[in-house]
Amino acid sequence: MSTTPPEVSRIVQRCEALFEDLDFNCVKEWKAREPGRKAIGYMPVYVPRELIHAAGMLAVGILGGGDQIEVIQGDAYYQSYICRIPRSTIELGLTGRLDSLDGMLFPSICDVIRNLSGMWQMLFKDKYVRYVDVPQNYKDSVGGVFYQEEMQHIREDLGRLRGSPITDDELNASIAVYNENRQAIRDLYAYRAAKPWQAPTSEVYLLLRAGMVLPVEEHTQLVRDYLAAAEQVQRPRRDNARVVINGSFCEQPPLALIKSIEMAGCYIVDDDFMLVTRWLLDDVPTDGKPLEELSKAFLHRSASTAAKYDAKREEKGMFLLQQVKNRNAEGVIFAAPSFCDPALLERPMLQDVMAKHGVPHTAFKYAENTGQMAPVREQAGTFADSIKLWNAA
Repeated sequence: MSTTPPEVSRIVQRCEALFEDLDFNCVKEWKAREPGRKAIGYMPVYVPRELIHAAGMLAVGILGGGDQIEVIQGDAYYQSYICRIPRSTIELGLTGRLDSLDGMLFPSICDVIRNLSGMWQMLFKDKYVRYVDVPQNYKDSVGGVFYQEEMQHIREDLGRLRGSPITDDELNASIAVYNENRQAIRDLYAYRAAKPWQAPTSEVYLLLRAGMVLPVEEHTQLVRDYLAAAEQVQRPRRDNARVVINGSFCEQPPLALIKSIEMAGCYIVDDDFMLVTRWLLDDVPTDGKPLEELSKAFLHRSASTAAKYDAKREEKGMFLLQQVKNRNAEGVIFAAPSFCDPALLERPMLQDVMAKHGVPHTAFKYAENTGQMAPVREQAGTFADSIKLWNAA
């Protein structure tokens, strides 16, 4: 009988331990190995992590408290109709779990995260805090220049924080390191799409989460090790429905929710989990002006998501449709956090595109601490069954 390869189990167990550690002990250990090291946190979706790496600092992804933390103090800062991730992130900060961070970057996701950046400045006056704005004009001479100036501000801030300016050579070297990481993750996603039974999404997700706290070079090797180990033992292959998950780009779904979808008879062959790892779709050139190249990559070669302005309305839904085609998916599951304005406002437009192109889809909402998985499993199971029945007909 096929079993999970021992090396895969070891890698996944390590990733799960990192996932469950809300005290960020691996960040503390990284800083302790060399006095003077600094770590910069960032909220999900996208920030130019190359700037943090070039400063010799550790980029740390902060994705809320998940289902492991009880939000008490955080509830005093946001209304009950606001998504949970800002409340649980405030809770992490106020309970001292993020004390190992020397600063926080808040990317342009929505009004709630913009407000969170302001709260952070008031609550943690001794920490570096910046809201990372992004262009809504996609001309290099307009939005491109604006975005380069935004990145230059961060570059100068981090340079002051470390005590010396960040050079172009350092930035290009960091871009090369992240190019390797993006390529490893592209290979991981391609492998899962080709053989989803060999690389379950519950494992792939934990691999991505590990990349939020590990040095990027170490994470790249971890992904490569997983891919090599996954091929060692053949796992059972089932007649599951191949689906794309959409809407989970910010507040992350509980791990149990991902497992429930898989147990319901779905192979997840693409998703928008932790989009920071796959925002830029190809390698960024390392032989030019680094900020200009990062800007061009953002403007012209980046993923489409509800948190990013669409310059051409007629292209809405085309990125998702291409995901379905490229991954040979049979349907789309729209899974968005409750009260997520960007995802829930975009969903009807995406559903309309899927309907016009005959792509089956279903939708539900969740919170990062969703406890009851039976309804999700039943809905996903019914959706998978309907796909198989219609395909057979």
